[in-house]
Amino acid sequence: MTRLLPLACLALLGNISAQAQEAMASAAGSAAAPRPEPAAAAAPVTAVTITGTAISDTQARQDSTAAKTVIGRAEIDRHGATSMGEILKRLPGITINSAPGRSGGEIRMRGLGNGYTQVLVNGERPQAGFSPESLVPEQVERIEIIRGAVAEYSAQGIAGTINIVLREGYRQKDVQLRLTDTFDDGKHSPIVSISLPGKNGALTWLLTATATSNIEKDDSTTSYVDMLADATVVRAETATDHIKPRNNMLQVAPRITYRFANGDTLNFQPALSASHSHNSIRGTLAQRIGSAAPEYARVFGNGDADAVFFRGTGNWLHKMAQGGKLDVKFSLGAGRTESTAARDQYDAAGVLLDRYDDRDKARGWGITNGAKYTRPLAKGHVIAAGWDAEAGYSRRRTDALRNGAPIFADAGGEVSADTLRLGLYVQDEWEITPQWSAYLGLRWEGLRIKAEEQARAISNRASVLSPILHTVWRIPGTTKDQVRASLSRAYRAPQLTELLATPLASRLNGPTRPDRMGNPDLKPELAQGLDLAYEHYLGKSGIVSAGGFVRRIDDLIRRELSLVQTAQGLRWVSRPANAGDARSSGIELEAKLMASELWQDAPKVDLRANYSYFWSSVDQVPGPDNRLDQQVRQTGNLGIDYHLNKLPLSIGGTYNWTPAGAVQLSSVERVVTGAKRQLDIYALWKFDANTNLRIGGRNLLAQDYLSDRIVATGLLTQGAATATSTRATWTIKLETKL
Repeated sequence: MTRLLPLACLALLGNISAQAQEAMASAAGSAAAPRPEPAAAAAPVTAVTITGTAISDTQARQDSTAAKTVIGRAEIDRHGATSMGEILKRLPGITINSAPGRSGGEIRMRGLGNGYTQVLVNGERPQAGFSPESLVPEQVERIEIIRGAVAEYSAQGIAGTINIVLREGYRQKDVQLRLTDTFDDGKHSPIVSISLPGKNGALTWLLTATATSNIEKDDSTTSYVDMLADATVVRAETATDHIKPRNNMLQVAPRITYRFANGDTLNFQPALSASHSHNSIRGTLAQRIGSAAPEYARVFGNGDADAVFFRGTGNWLHKMAQGGKLDVKFSLGAGRTESTAARDQYDAAGVLLDRYDDRDKARGWGITNGAKYTRPLAKGHVIAAGWDAEAGYSRRRTDALRNGAPIFADAGGEVSADTLRLGLYVQDEWEITPQWSAYLGLRWEGLRIKAEEQARAISNRASVLSPILHTVWRIPGTTKDQVRASLSRAYRAPQLTELLATPLASRLNGPTRPDRMGNPDLKPELAQGLDLAYEHYLGKSGIVSAGGFVRRIDDLIRRELSLVQTAQGLRWVSRPANAGDARSSGIELEAKLMASELWQDAPKVDLRANYSYFWSSVDQVPGPDNRLDQQVRQTGNLGIDYHLNKLPLSIGGTYNWTPAGAVQLSSVERVVTGAKRQLDIYALWKFDANTNLRIGGRNLLAQDYLSDRIVATGLLTQGAATATSTRATWTIKLETKL
């Protein structure tokens, strides 16, 4: 695969040269003999010019040379989602690693998380601590799902890239008010959002303010079992935990646009959010088998956290001679978080055994700057070059106390880190013939991380050169069928928490609950990727596609479990290391259609379905199930929307399915993840052009979410099986223009 990239690029350059000579020869001939049907050739351009219709999401996908799925406002508004996670989980090949119906969770493409999926905002990596869940869906213009690397963005997306594009060119004329309330186990979670537009000469603005109060209830039961090689159970305990998290957040996000007399445009989108969360915890620990006394019988605890984040993104667009454009981008962000937690453990008689206090304070800031110059060389031929730079700093202090004294002398304390990333790129996108388009890109990216922890200095440097090739072949004789192919190189840099050597101690240390520490000598993972896809377009918005991908990953980072002698005695420690090579591949199927576009007098029914199946293997881990960490084996979505003819009513629903799966992490450690089945429905009533009422039900199946972890270390096998309960929630949302 490594040799294939440059050879493919050279071969394509050769073909481009030949095609260019043929095109010039054809152009010379056309000067003497005009084309026989000029009107037919000009028809598509004329139609676009006359109607001025915006390009649809499906048309943008069909025209893009790189494999890209675009989700616009119509799709975002369809179900009235209150968070980004609710939107993303319905998209092809995307999963969220949280219990069904719960907020938060890591966003994953192609079953891969842990840094393999890159999430960008306006094409830029957000500052540390930022979560896409903090974005309000009303702020988003579209979501781009990019399956292969592109030179314009950072190459840190082995699985792919999700680019969340905030509203920029949208011109809102009316004040819009949105009132939402979600019901969960008798608790209310209201959301109030208002958008205020304005204009004064060349200056336009839109101020969006959102206040949320989210209340959830998390109940889980975990069974711990220790078993000898002869199947004798020496310990069996069951822990129950009841957690009630509540989060209040206020977010203010203006958007400001100024249009200069010379046609330049300046956009700036700041956002300020402040939140407070409170958790109350109560639980029990019941021992069924065991000679030693359990750590506790009952536990009560409370936790509070405060966070303030500022994020601002902007760009200046300058039009130049000969159709050239210069787009200068910038962003800045800063944030702080502070949390405290107290946990009291009692024995069966109600006597206080231990009090644990945890404190955490974090500060950080980040800035980015970049520029992109584009210039058309000919019709359908655009070249671009640019650079982007990112700098960030963070400082964090943690303290873990037991009965007022530090639990571990070598754990906790203060950690500071600064990061620096620089990227340089050039790309050439060319519609060589009406049937063939190609994209050639080259990106160099360098990354440096420096950190200090407890008088220890850590430095990690890496650089990656990524050649990129995308091509589309439009099958002659039809405008509905095309084939895509992509070759690219991407990487995953070690995360800061994977580099820090100071251990994060576990109070209940054991094989299933080890201490966690980093490795300052980690190297980045490098991946060579091949993507293929066939697409057939139906009507104006329908598509049927089938695709596949292959990734070869070198220097894979995996956590290794070992028993280590420390100042506190023998302890189980989980530590990352470059564990060798791995492969990942998969197939991705998608269908989306409107019945009314396929046959006359059909009901107004929209159908959506997608299915993905993934394979992976790690060379240094024995099988079976030696898959990449936490990768699901398959996932699918099925959705339907029905628009009634005689009533201003639309109804629909989505079924999301991810089956159970097992991953062999090492020769001694195995993880099993339970199935997820989530059914969501909605009904939308349009009173008039200005007012809508939406009612939705989420996670109506309300199935428990199961997970198991098993560690077999020779004479002893330890297991932890957790069942997390989930509930159905109902949402009512009123949207009106004032």
